[in-house]
Amino acid sequence: MEYAEYRSHDAVGLAQLVAAGEVSPSELLEVAIDRAEAVNGRLNAIVRPMHEIARERAKEPLAGPFAGVPFLIKDLMQDYAGLPTGSGNRALRHHAVGEHSAVVSRWLDAGLVVFGKTNTPEFGSKGITEPEVNGPTRNPWDLTRTPGGSSGGSAAAVAAGIVPVAGANDGGGSIRIPAACCGLFGLKPGRGVVPAGPNAAEHLQGAATDGVVSRSVRDSAAMLDVLTAQHDPGGPYLHARPDLPYAELARRAPERLRIGFSTRSPVGTVVHPDAVAAVEDAARLLAHLGHEVEPAEPDIDQRRLAFDFLDMWCTQVAHTMDEIRKLPGVRPGDFELDTHLLAAAGRAMKAPHYYAAHERWNTYSRQLASYHSRYDLLLTPTIARPAVRIGELDTPRPVQAVARVLKRLGLLGALAGTKAWEQAVIANLAATPYTQLANITGRPAMSVPTYRTSDGLPLGVQFVGPLGGEATLLALAAQIEADRPWAHLEPAV
Repeated sequence: MEYAEYRSHDAVGLAQLVAAGEVSPSELLEVAIDRAEAVNGRLNAIVRPMHEIARERAKEPLAGPFAGVPFLIKDLMQDYAGLPTGSGNRALRHHAVGEHSAVVSRWLDAGLVVFGKTNTPEFGSKGITEPEVNGPTRNPWDLTRTPGGSSGGSAAAVAAGIVPVAGANDGGGSIRIPAACCGLFGLKPGRGVVPAGPNAAEHLQGAATDGVVSRSVRDSAAMLDVLTAQHDPGGPYLHARPDLPYAELARRAPERLRIGFSTRSPVGTVVHPDAVAAVEDAARLLAHLGHEVEPAEPDIDQRRLAFDFLDMWCTQVAHTMDEIRKLPGVRPGDFELDTHLLAAAGRAMKAPHYYAAHERWNTYSRQLASYHSRYDLLLTPTIARPAVRIGELDTPRPVQAVARVLKRLGLLGALAGTKAWEQAVIANLAATPYTQLANITGRPAMSVPTYRTSDGLPLGVQFVGPLGGEATLLALAAQIEADRPWAHLEPAV
């Protein structure tokens, strides 16, 4: 098979070719590896090749809905037994894990052939993918720009044609942000829908979940069927699956939906005209498709929500660092300065403060539920501006210098809660202020690649659904995809 034919199929299509005997898993794998070797030097999307493991697996009898399809997993939360899960961190890149994570086991059971792990920022803490240990991943549409994060490596690989779909996860927008930056479809399932086991009941107090980024809606729908095929007996939730597979529900046109939209930044920062135009364009498209669309946003203090989200993030970074420090040979220099800063803020936090922040998650969920009692979906930009340039969101050098001094003095946590800290938080969220709402509330949300800037950069729009709204989101996405297809668009890497 030539690359052009390989690129013309999504994962479901490739699986159909394998099932029909028209191509072998080994043939598909070699095309994928050749494509990776041709473009990864410029993208830095794959940081741990697994070619020989994959070649051996491709020779085995494979079964499942994606039997023989090449696949990449994210080097964060997606453990592959016998290999390290580097998480963008120096200390973890040589520490092998003992067992597959639940999602990796389900992907393997579905017949996928995993041949590499993709780049991620350290512990997934940023909406860009520029870890010091691995270097930055670049956007195939413009190599000077980020593919987003934290699933930036996976998104860059899919956009560049290495694979049609790849593993991703989302704790604050990490599926939707890179999907928006790279012209892909990205669905974040709701809380408890996808298992987090076996080493965790849930990630980030349930705010984070695994999933995929893809070029086609049907791939994401079929992947959700794979990931939810069985209940996790050790998990904290019993997910109510729909009566029909998500792949089937995605093929059914949605009923007439009432959709409220907003372009205002929830944290009060500037929104780029292209992001506003993307939502206005999507609103016109939705009206054309027969839906009722009007300006409306939930009555939620999303600036407060942003800080409550950060409180959770800082405490988990502190815990993660403490756990990694128990490993042999780990040094303070094995963590990035920004990670030290987040962890110090987490350690400085008083327990009653964190408890109150977590209690407010319930408030936000109920306020969003009130909105969904009037509107089926909320439409916003996915990101507030086109993909930023590599290095643009680096912590300013003067701030780094001050942080290093405070770190040596053991006073790094003193920055947390200060006016400078709050300003830095808001400035960091300015490009990605829309996505955390769905994580805090546990609602499903998706980014759909409906828009292109005047210079050809992709820019997605976000839809946030109610609890159990995955099928509605997928059906709407498929309807949009049919009217305005995007999978054929390919960057000249």
